[in-house]
Amino acid sequence: MKYKDDKPGRQPEKSSRVVSIAISFVVLCGLSFYLGGIFCSEKNKISSVQIGKEVESIDQTVSSPIQVKSVSFPECSPELQDYTPCTDPKRWMKYGRHRLTFMERHCPPVFDRKECLIPPPDGYKEPIRWPKSKDECWYRNVPYDWINKQKSNQHWLRKEGEKFYFPGGGTMFPNGVSAYVDLMQDLIPGMKDGTVRTAIDTGCGVASWGGDLLDRGILTVSLAPRDNHEAQVQFALERGIPAILGIISTQRLPFPSNSFDMAHCSRCLIPWAEFGGIYLLEVHRILRPGGFWVLSGPPINYKRRWRGWNTTIEDQKSDYDKLEELLTSMCFKLYNKKDDIAVWQKTTNNDCYKQLDAPDNYPPKCDDGTEPDSAWYTPLRPCVVVPNPNLKKLGLGSISNWPERLHEAPDRIGDVRGSSAGDFNRDDKKWKNRVKHYKTLLPVLGTDKIRNVMDMNTRYGGFAASLIDDPLWVMNVVSSYAPNTLPVVYDRGLIGTFHDWCEAFSTYPRTYDLLHVDSLFTSESHRCEMKYVLLEMDRILRPNGYAIIRESSYFVEAVAKIAKGLRWSCRVEATEDDNEKEKVLICQKKLWYSQQNS
Repeated sequence: MKYKDDKPGRQPEKSSRVVSIAISFVVLCGLSFYLGGIFCSEKNKISSVQIGKEVESIDQTVSSPIQVKSVSFPECSPELQDYTPCTDPKRWMKYGRHRLTFMERHCPPVFDRKECLIPPPDGYKEPIRWPKSKDECWYRNVPYDWINKQKSNQHWLRKEGEKFYFPGGGTMFPNGVSAYVDLMQDLIPGMKDGTVRTAIDTGCGVASWGGDLLDRGILTVSLAPRDNHEAQVQFALERGIPAILGIISTQRLPFPSNSFDMAHCSRCLIPWAEFGGIYLLEVHRILRPGGFWVLSGPPINYKRRWRGWNTTIEDQKSDYDKLEELLTSMCFKLYNKKDDIAVWQKTTNNDCYKQLDAPDNYPPKCDDGTEPDSAWYTPLRPCVVVPNPNLKKLGLGSISNWPERLHEAPDRIGDVRGSSAGDFNRDDKKWKNRVKHYKTLLPVLGTDKIRNVMDMNTRYGGFAASLIDDPLWVMNVVSSYAPNTLPVVYDRGLIGTFHDWCEAFSTYPRTYDLLHVDSLFTSESHRCEMKYVLLEMDRILRPNGYAIIRESSYFVEAVAKIAKGLRWSCRVEATEDDNEKEKVLICQKKLWYSQQNS
């Protein structure tokens, strides 16, 4: 523009007109920028108009609570009773079939979001309480017979009268899951002494393996994809067993690297040796050094089992040889093997990874700049994530056994910006005081009425750690936009996942008894419209379930008003230190039935 303005031969009148236009342009740009900040929003961004904010002055936005209009939400259609927005089978045909891409997360666009309340199935009852729920649940709560009919010979579950019963059977454990895990413990002594604390079960079925391990002090994330009929994850959560919707396909699983002490696959039909072993590379990434990978089913024990697998012994031998070759190239060693179970161990010696530096070696080291813990919509890569050699207490045998590790500041606390061992210890003490106060506000916390719990925006897992002696488990969620503290959660012996609360969580409706929120709206309100976060909370909360919402005084009234539109009953309480800048909202979701069925 400067060059053009200085162009010779320009007439004075034209210069004056250009200057006037330029000044007008600047003024209009400034005005549009100001108005845009008020009236416009990016995708999923909260705005004044969207929530009916009534702001009279700049001072009011700082000192006065946010104001929202009263709102009410209609009931969704009964056909949406098991709606999972980001893994919706009705939208699968829009996505590719390659490596089952269509079963990964694909969230609906903003204009297609459901602004309605998901109804429970007709005849829904309050879930059976733990530990009885591990063995039985109400049929009407998960009214699907497909597994019962298709897997009846494998004893996954059986229907009798108004209930489903879970005898603990499975494809690879016809004698029951307890006998199967007993054999596994003989192969892995670390399962008995607290060495192994966290596990992941891929292709979990109805999560009987993870359920049995709970009694042995091992906390398992049971993982299975959304499907049209089986509702495996829904059964798991109805039983009170930790589970999440997910599949190893083209994206990394939403967990940090070097986290799980053990990974398990029991005839889960994942083609481990295909696509260059890329699925095994993901198992390697999330498994802690010294961690165990357990495989039962094909091609293990192929010499004796091949006739029952509709294949030839040559094919099974070839599959096993490929598996062995891939695992060796990733620095796994065969740890133990018996009957249908084989156990490999990930090395704790980083010298093994030097072999990956050789030219034309496969798989290579990951050196493309992708963070090892980047795991939210991050594509799988055909390379090995090498553990950081500077972390001396990362592997099994170096990290403390359970339960000592729960209250010890792990090495990885130093990787979190602004964190330290001292900060960790202060946070641990803080949450003990907070949870003690919560139990006075909500006496059912710590009883058998609360089993499935989610901490929606945890830092170090302090809330979960303070509840460790209660008959519950906690899914610790770390925002994909927050500092990466999830490795610290896993190093403590707790479980969790990355998530962006501008989207739906990877679970079925009615799967949590208690949701805990600590300043989530303060942190995320610039990105997400508040009502959509609360609608998602309503979707995943069980009828008669509770929410503990700890927020700045600025947001509490607005949250309470929207919660009323969700048919929740809420009350505002003081914090444990009576901090006027912060309040605690105690809410309960009411049980209601769809009027469209009557």
